[in-house]
Amino acid sequence: MSTWYATSPDGLDWTWRGVALAGRPGSWDARGVRLAAVLPVTGGLVAAYDGRATAEENWEERTGTAAAPLLPDGSFGPFTVDPSPPCQSPFAPHGLRYVSVAGNRLYYEATRADGAHELRTELLT
Repeated sequence: MSTWYATSPDGLDWTWRGVALAGRPGSWDARGVRLAAVLPVTGGLVAAYDGRATAEENWEERTGTAAAPLLPDGSFGPFTVDPSPPCQSPFAPHGLRYVSVAGNRLYYEATRADGAHELRTELLT
């Protein structure tokens, strides 16, 4: 699993740019990555992404962050992963995924103490 991207100056004509983010062999996100939320920042983009090391971790992805630079042509380059450990639920098997930002709210899915999952929200200050 990897995330690919394309750019468009008008939303009608698109140019494929290639891989935006891919799993890293030997890491917690080796099996694959999926961009979940992308936000503009000065000089580029910052993103939250879901990742997993193995197929068995499906439904229990954890969340990392990555950044992409603004390119001279106004598009964005590939993402570079922040080397910090991923965000995860404190409850086994530690899933925390699907991070989304809407206005001043953060939404995500996380593993509960009983192993089930729930949608959570937090107010950003």
